[in-house]
Amino acid sequence: MASFGIKKGVNLGGWLSQCDYSLDRMDHFITESDIARIASWGLDHVRLPVDYNIFEEEDGTPREDGLQRVEKAIGWCRKNGLKLVLDLHKTAGFSFDVGEAESGFFDSEAYQERFYRLWERLAGRFGSMPEDVAFELLNEVTDEAFMPAWNRIAGTCIRRIRAIAPDTWLLVGGYHNNAAHAVPALDLPADSRVIYNFHCYEPVAFTHQGAYWVSWLDRDARIPFRDAGVTQAYFEEQFAPAIQAAQARGTTLYCGEYGVIDRVDPEDILRWYETIHPVLERHGIARCAWSYKEMDFGLGDARMDSVRDRLIEVL
Repeated sequence: MASFGIKKGVNLGGWLSQCDYSLDRMDHFITESDIARIASWGLDHVRLPVDYNIFEEEDGTPREDGLQRVEKAIGWCRKNGLKLVLDLHKTAGFSFDVGEAESGFFDSEAYQERFYRLWERLAGRFGSMPEDVAFELLNEVTDEAFMPAWNRIAGTCIRRIRAIAPDTWLLVGGYHNNAAHAVPALDLPADSRVIYNFHCYEPVAFTHQGAYWVSWLDRDARIPFRDAGVTQAYFEEQFAPAIQAAQARGTTLYCGEYGVIDRVDPEDILRWYETIHPVLERHGIARCAWSYKEMDFGLGDARMDSVRDRLIEVL
């Protein structure tokens, strides 16, 4: 069965993605001391979301500074005994966030070629470290209608990466923002080092209560954990389609994002993690919490001080 050799990690959201891209942000939001702190929590990896525009100008002209920033992050991780999942969070022509005003990727050969070339650059730079760095092709495909195109694009991208980085672990997720139920819609793994990826923020009415970016939620509604209907059986049902597909196709699963918004009481956040983790453990699913710092979900933020030690024990 496919395995990158990771079990538990945390996302570095908001550093090289979903940010203002200022030098101050990229130079100071995450530093080596943060990586050392994450390692001290007993975690074994980080997931690093990156946007295409840190690697290239709007016209596609390559930028070297973005590659150097990722290179530095990998160095910090290796020094502290962590692996790294490099996640392309936004590509030219597509973002999971409509506010990014990126569109056309799934219909545009030009955008798709740009995507392939970016991954060839990343593979050329980081593909020589297959046991330290994995590649996640694209974050959160949104619409189910994109899946035929996405399967084709992902297959082409994998072939082009493999010409440069034959041994790097690759992660691929499906529609509805990497929903577990979308995993069966993915093509068969292209080779033995392709892992299926999904995210879990279920139930959204609990994990995203008060979120300004979820239009269908009542932003004033608050749901305590005891009323959220969250049990291990609930998560077993949520994950079943993904588990069955991965087992049938000879690969494993990675839950690349999961977590609870900071509007929720820390004790209730802890209860949610205490409920989901035994299910992930039972099925050997590696996972990466969203997120280390700020981003409305920061596990390292001061508000989590009262539960962090207990949370780390169950991560």
